[in-house]
Amino acid sequence: MKVLDNAQWGFESNCFVCERANPQGLRVPFAHDEARHVVVATFSLGPEFSGAPNFVHGGIVSAILDEAMAWAAIAIGGAFAVTSELSVRFERPVRVDRSYRVEAALLDTDTTAIHAEASIVDAKDRVCATATSTLVPLNATQAADATGTEVVGADGAFLRPTRT
Repeated sequence: MKVLDNAQWGFESNCFVCERANPQGLRVPFAHDEARHVVVATFSLGPEFSGAPNFVHGGIVSAILDEAMAWAAIAIGGAFAVTSELSVRFERPVRVDRSYRVEAALLDTDTTAIHAEASIVDAKDRVCATATSTLVPLNATQAADATGTEVVGADGAFLRPTRT
């Protein structure tokens, strides 16, 4: 499995979901399971991320699913992309202080959109939440706007050509 880490990009990241250096963030440690063509992570969140006292807030659950699919766009689809549409279905609560696994995969891609799916399962492999998303690949101008710097070098391989 290949660890997915923002440090490789050459620009600062303060991602709420995955950045390990963000003290207020979730610090979810994503990896690319190249054999299975999925992005995976295990996580457990404390009560500071709750909605109801024992349940992780639904917005936080949605953010984890969204981030997993964004990493799938990068690791599997080879593109920096932003979410244009996200649909989440909650099957059972994600509880605080328990271990969960998130997995994301790509459904299909083309030059204008990446379609992905993700799920969160508990320690008994019961589905807690599922999601689908449409992500839009970024060109160099859009990536510079998002990151605050020109994205070049090896990072540029993850960008879509600018249309003229």
